[in-house]
Amino acid sequence: MNKALSTLEQGMAGGSLDALLVTDPKHVYYLTGFASNPHERFLGLLLIRGEEPVLIVPALDAEAASAASSVTKILTHSDTDNPYELLKSCFAGLRPGTLGIEKEHFTVSRYEQLAEAVSADVFRDIGPILRAMRAKKTPEEVSRMKHAAELVEEVLRQGLTHVKAGVSEIELVAELDYLMKKVGASGPSFDTMVLSGPNTALPHGVPGSRVIQPGDFLMFDLGVYAAGYASDITRTYAVEEANPKLVEIYNTVLAANEAGIAASRAGATFGSVDRAAREVIEAAGYGEYFMHRVGHGLGMDTHEYPSLHGMNGDFIDIGNVFTVEPGIYVAGLGGVRIEDDVWITPEGPKTLTTMPKELTVLHL
Repeated sequence: MNKALSTLEQGMAGGSLDALLVTDPKHVYYLTGFASNPHERFLGLLLIRGEEPVLIVPALDAEAASAASSVTKILTHSDTDNPYELLKSCFAGLRPGTLGIEKEHFTVSRYEQLAEAVSADVFRDIGPILRAMRAKKTPEEVSRMKHAAELVEEVLRQGLTHVKAGVSEIELVAELDYLMKKVGASGPSFDTMVLSGPNTALPHGVPGSRVIQPGDFLMFDLGVYAAGYASDITRTYAVEEANPKLVEIYNTVLAANEAGIAASRAGATFGSVDRAAREVIEAAGYGEYFMHRVGHGLGMDTHEYPSLHGMNGDFIDIGNVFTVEPGIYVAGLGGVRIEDDVWITPEGPKTLTTMPKELTVLHL
């Protein structure tokens, strides 16, 4: 049985759960090894205390589920079936006192159908349980994330060779997304971002038709999925020549990135990572131009727990993986962001992303 599934079953008693239903496809994959996109169809992993786990899948996924899932009891439903009647039959007339569900994933419509089919006394959110489990990555998960980081760095290395006279931001995005598949990734883990010149002052700018020009700073923010896990990296470059003011900003952001990584140690708070990076930027006089948190958790989702903002008092633990991505954004001038994926080990922080961070000048 999947180790994560065993851990979840053991935690049911401690959480006073009679049964739980997992419906987020990512969590079904995490707990069973079966990855799918059911679209509007019902997908669920049902655990009833003392009973064999049951995986409920659309009939068209039956063969794939049998081949991949560590759960061997698999029930299927066709497009004309009511999957909630199938779910109801699994309880064999039993009424669970407390049924755990993922409240963030359930729609109101699905909740109403579930409540009608399974008359539990209480529906309890199991999101925090799964969040805590996912926050501590296993060696296998870290290995997959390291592979995803290696792939995205290869994509970026190859993509930089396409920075030429006349090329636009959106053309570079298209090239990078093509390269992701070519190097073996499943695809982008979020919308690939390439911003140039004054557009780099937009932390979440949208790539467009602007052509790369000499004197620009050029920002790449991209990631890939590989074997179900995400990577996320940002690097910023100068084109042909480096504006002295932007060089100063770049060096400040680099120092903040390194300070944040150094502060990323088990036992410290997540908020302390943000503050360590922010203090560097504030000391250089750019505090007002760093307007977002320093990072976010990374794993099966590009953005997951924890949120690395200055007020987060939760403690960093061994196995956590998160980004450290300080930035400075000055309207009308440009911006710089440098982002790494950081894994917490007993020996301290290790970066899964390894591309050089010293300022590099690209030539058209």
